[in-house]
Amino acid sequence: MKASSGYAGVPRWVLAIAIIGALFVVLPLVAMVVRVNWGQFIPLITSKESTDALLLSLRTSGAATLLCIIVGVPMALVLARTRFPGQRIVRSLVLLPLVLPPVVGGIALLYTFGRQGLLKAPMDFLGIQIAFSTTAVILAQTFVALPFLVLSLEGALRTVGTRYEAIGATLGAGPTTVLRRITLPLVLPALVSGAVLSFARALGEFGATLTFAGSLQGVTRTLPLEIYLQRESDPDAAVALALVLVAVAILVVGLAHQASLGNAGGRQRLL
Repeated sequence: MKASSGYAGVPRWVLAIAIIGALFVVLPLVAMVVRVNWGQFIPLITSKESTDALLLSLRTSGAATLLCIIVGVPMALVLARTRFPGQRIVRSLVLLPLVLPPVVGGIALLYTFGRQGLLKAPMDFLGIQIAFSTTAVILAQTFVALPFLVLSLEGALRTVGTRYEAIGATLGAGPTTVLRRITLPLVLPALVSGAVLSFARALGEFGATLTFAGSLQGVTRTLPLEIYLQRESDPDAAVALALVLVAVAILVVGLAHQASLGNAGGRQRLL
């Protein structure tokens, strides 16, 4: 009798519960698709308000993702490759926006970068005003999206270990060379996956943006804010825009999943 290469048996009751869970997620999406006014779908999503909100969301989410990469990669490296007192506390604080209500994050940003915030004096000296501007949208999105990149990359760094980095160091490569030539290529799929998830989280951000940046068309009114406003005045437009956001989210999650599979495959080849 030939032995199986892997165990794939699942109890029927587990399968039944899994189906119920899947329906819990899928049925609301189906209900939304059914509710869409397909005859007016294109005009609804191409109105000036809708296109302004969509383009603003794409621009700010892209900028927020770039910020997440710039600061998130060093943060993940420090958390995964160093040891220092209070590291668990620091890690918890870094990941706090994952569980923090977004509106609380918006209040925190407002009392940091607002006109009467913690950094009021240096900002007044430099003539900088951040709150209720497009920059505020980017900062709010970065605040809530950053942990997704840090968590993905830190996990990948811990998984690949330090063996290859140690070999590079023994061959005379400096820390920066090891980082550039060994570490980052090893975890590149995880970095891409984390960046894609960060983009998706930034694109869907609502509470922190509304609290810290407000809702000004073409300046701070992102697509989630536009959907919220249209919900009362034009439900058909709200549902159509929500469907667009769902479609973008599905695409982004699919890309992140492919990157994760690539990361797993790359580790298997190395091992």
